[in-house]
Amino acid sequence: MYFNAIAKVIAERTDCDISTIKPESTFVELGIDSLDTVELLMSLEDEIGVEIELDKKVETVGDLDKFIQSKVQG
Repeated sequence: MYFNAIAKVIAERTDCDISTIKPESTFVELGIDSLDTVELLMSLEDEIGVEIELDKKVETVGDLDKFIQSKVQG
């Protein structure tokens, strides 16, 4: 549901091609460390208009998508 927005923000931050970002892509594979994750979440909040308080570990783009969906549907 939020995958496209997540992929867009990741592509902008990492200069990787958006078509290479898959739900199973890990943040480590994409070159995103813990500091990058915080900045990514702030950009993503602006992009989708939802506050994201990450209270569990997410390792893949798909995990983050599911996490955001669970918080929005809350």
